[in-house]
Amino acid sequence: MNNRGRLYYNILRTIVVAVGVVLLSRLMWLQFNAEEYRERARAHSIESVVEFPMRGEVLDRNGEYIVKSRSCYDVMIVYNDLPKEGFDTTRLISLLDVTPEKFEKSLREARQSPRASILVAGYLSQDNKLRLDEMNITGITTRYRTAREYPRKVGGNLLGYVSEVSKEQVDKLHNYVAGEYIGTNGLESAYEDLLRGKKGVKYYSIDVHRAIVGPYNEGKDDIQPERGLQLISTIDVRLQEFAEELMEGMIGSVVAIEPSTGEILVMVSSPSYNPDLLVGRQRGNNYMDLLHDQRNPQFNRSVKAKYPPGSTFKLVQGLIAMQEGVLTPNMRYSCNMGYKYGGRIMKCHAHASPLDLRDAVAQSCNAYFCQVFKDMITNPKYGSVKEGVRVWNDYVYSFGFGRQLGTDLYGEGAGNVPTPEDYDKRYNGRWNYGTVLSCSIGQGEMGCTPLQMANLAAIIANRGYYYTPHLVKGIEGRDSIDARFYERHYTMVDSIHYVPIVEGMWRSVNVSGTSRTAYLPGWDVCGKTGTAENNKKYADHSTFLSFAPKDNPKIAISVYVEHGGFGSAIAVPIASLIEEMYLTGKVERPQLVERVKNAKPNYRLYDEKQRKYDAQRNK
Repeated sequence: MNNRGRLYYNILRTIVVAVGVVLLSRLMWLQFNAEEYRERARAHSIESVVEFPMRGEVLDRNGEYIVKSRSCYDVMIVYNDLPKEGFDTTRLISLLDVTPEKFEKSLREARQSPRASILVAGYLSQDNKLRLDEMNITGITTRYRTAREYPRKVGGNLLGYVSEVSKEQVDKLHNYVAGEYIGTNGLESAYEDLLRGKKGVKYYSIDVHRAIVGPYNEGKDDIQPERGLQLISTIDVRLQEFAEELMEGMIGSVVAIEPSTGEILVMVSSPSYNPDLLVGRQRGNNYMDLLHDQRNPQFNRSVKAKYPPGSTFKLVQGLIAMQEGVLTPNMRYSCNMGYKYGGRIMKCHAHASPLDLRDAVAQSCNAYFCQVFKDMITNPKYGSVKEGVRVWNDYVYSFGFGRQLGTDLYGEGAGNVPTPEDYDKRYNGRWNYGTVLSCSIGQGEMGCTPLQMANLAAIIANRGYYYTPHLVKGIEGRDSIDARFYERHYTMVDSIHYVPIVEGMWRSVNVSGTSRTAYLPGWDVCGKTGTAENNKKYADHSTFLSFAPKDNPKIAISVYVEHGGFGSAIAVPIASLIEEMYLTGKVERPQLVERVKNAKPNYRLYDEKQRKYDAQRNK
């Protein structure tokens, strides 16, 4: 071999060796990284599909269903897998209960992503799903999910509803995916973590075109969904239904509490709505109708509204004054159709005079409690009216006013209790007892939620303490609910001072007073009416709080009817009928039911708002 040949030979040998080294190195690298490639190959041949769980159901305190879950299906299409001909589109459209226009729109969307699964219809029933399966159309599949149904059709703004998560919620919450549903408002939102359950996953083998071939690994790696937990609510659904019936056509709230536990028996916000309206394909249209209703049926007035409590608040004033030593039950004050101060008068209705504390409660005397409030906040030991109001603030807060009670419903309002700083800001520091005197009868700057007023009834029923009001009594698989609902909260007033207040409330119903309509033979009902001034153009608000029986009380209730007039006119009969139903299991005063149903509060304010809104929309 000459030198030239030896050179070629060496070059060739070097190339062969180099290629061998490269191949050997690559082979060794693949050996060490084989698992990564296997995972990549598996990822390209497997598709995971989320399996949504059945949502937890809600029962009332007696075991009757309030919220149930029913099976339904989403119908999906993959355009490239659809038969080119040979299936009955007319029958399919009828089965899916969609319009031809809606079906064509879904097909157009599917053409743009021919290998993707596109939703064509939701809420398909179990029966129609079986009929769809019989048609055996390739390219059409179903995805299981559940929908809510409401056997009693009550408690719309109490229960809340379930809606599809928004993109913002998916980005924020992370453990939700597009197409999943979430509780919105009410109990559905407050107990979302328990009701939603745990998602499952099904794995499918797919081909190079991303089409599903069949279950991966015979389904052995699938994760089964876990249904949500069942909740036992504190609500008596029969009583809730009756209360909503009584409040139909009115604007306001009814809240009833079991004093010995803090369990909420009834929570009505009126107007409400049939919760079925926010389930199914018409949910969007129905939601917009509710949204445009100027009476705000989706607004839960029971926990969010801020109403002047009116004369029901006189009970708090009497209790604080006795604790502070400026009032005894036997002290009597005269009433000459009102309380005069600074050239003005706080008017009162005609009744016997003078009165002691018990009869002042029974007759709801404005003059009496104006005098009591003045004596309290001008007490020399405070040094100034400002400091007197500050002490009064502390007492009022201890009754749960001016702050959230901490119930298990989100969005609870705090109401409003005016402070010295509020008055300083409003009057540049120049104010006196006359400036705040309207608070003595629950007017002026005072604002309370109906829940807070019902809680006041429970406090008096318990002679000085309350349990945080709550809506869930039991949780599936758990021995107890949140520990905070078992804790007693005491006011700053000693229990001994509740005795004359309770006696006055009893007299108001059972002897002679403003609450006589609430009388129930043998039940020793106690009550206090209230008439809350609102706007001189419209009727006053009607309010009433009550509990029964006087000893070992079983129910405490507050009723508030916007523009209902005197408390005795409409709030008293509503509360009394609900107490009768709860305590006796029946109602034997049909004439009183008719009186309530025939009541016609003046809602010109809302009607005017609706006319203006509709006119603006129609422009």
